[in-house]
Amino acid sequence: MANNAADAREMERLADAAHIKLMVNYWNAWAASTHELHRRVESGEIGPINRIIVQYGHQGPKEIGVSKEFADWLYDPVKNGGGAIMDFGCYGAELALWLKGRPTRVFAVTSKLKTEQHNRVDDDATIILEYPDATAVIEPSWDWPYTMDRTYVFGAKGSLLSTRDELFHRASSGEDNAKIPDGEALSLDPLPHENSNPIAYLIDRIRTDKPVEGLLSARLNVQVMEILDAARESARTGRAEELR
Repeated sequence: MANNAADAREMERLADAAHIKLMVNYWNAWAASTHELHRRVESGEIGPINRIIVQYGHQGPKEIGVSKEFADWLYDPVKNGGGAIMDFGCYGAELALWLKGRPTRVFAVTSKLKTEQHNRVDDDATIILEYPDATAVIEPSWDWPYTMDRTYVFGAKGSLLSTRDELFHRASSGEDNAKIPDGEALSLDPLPHENSNPIAYLIDRIRTDKPVEGLLSARLNVQVMEILDAARESARTGRAEELR
């Protein structure tokens, strides 16, 4: 949404004052697996959440061949606000907020594993979100050996694993658990047209004058930026940051 929470809050304020729709366009908002994950969590299928693990990223912007213009922005500590922690940490933060709510504390570490590239930003990070009854671990990285887009959600009754195109369920006990460690693949219904892509969604919100909701809302994404601000400060100081 922005490279710091203050700018995000100002964007939200200006949009509210002007009575316009403000949407933050995350690709996972258009994935049927994301919405079915949320529905099953909300239904209590796996019980209260006690752990979330989000692993997002790829081999690195330079390695996958992004454009020079995009790379100049991604590797700029001012324009982007960081490296992998910003590029992919936002996804873990938005999913944790959507599935579990606002955490109480944030702890993070960042690394520059590709020392030969002399980048000014991190290429690997781990963010830990503390809740009174749960933990979320966010693993954004430009050092995965391949593209990663996995979200694990665990409860006392079992777990759910969401990828870009699939969703798996594993019960807390079962004869087939050892044979299918990711769980049983679940069928996914296509999203309705107005929720299937950013243009259709935003047009629908404008025409029906409905609020932008869920993963796309400014309110949730201001909180995403507050988590990322706290994560970067924690990585700088080595201390956990309280979220107020």
